[in-house]
Amino acid sequence: MHALDEPLRELIPRLRRFAVSLTRNASSADDLVQSTLERALTHWGDKRVEGDLRAWLFSILYRQFLDAHRRTRRYARMLEFFTGRDDAQPSVERTVIAQSTLQAFDQLNTEQRALLLWVSVEGLSYKEVADILDVPIGTVMSRLSRARQALRQLSDGEIASPSLRILK
Repeated sequence: MHALDEPLRELIPRLRRFAVSLTRNASSADDLVQSTLERALTHWGDKRVEGDLRAWLFSILYRQFLDAHRRTRRYARMLEFFTGRDDAQPSVERTVIAQSTLQAFDQLNTEQRALLLWVSVEGLSYKEVADILDVPIGTVMSRLSRARQALRQLSDGEIASPSLRILK
């Protein structure tokens, strides 16, 4: 890939300038450029031969930025869900409660975790979740209610592990 080295080196300052404009942070911009170059090299075979290298790299960088931004927003929503509010600097008490709740969340079964994440973090409607699971909306509502109850009980230390209900 020595023929590729020089064009990539020439584009790095431009990629970095664009990344700084997006992230507004030099360190984050450097990370973004690095992940962009890693992705480009990994997917080099997917690149169209006649395509513009600069446009392709800018496209990858921008998608990487958007993906990271979405992950950050999802994490913030999840943190808000578990702590009950959105603080830039949560108190020690809130942090301990959030950690305890996350531990309780990990003890839930897969379906209960998925339901809570889809509805409370991702913001999916009951109908959308019902479509995903291919069940009636009422079933989603009752399962979600049981998941929330199990999470509360686990968080409060009332039960060691959630009870599983066997359905036929």
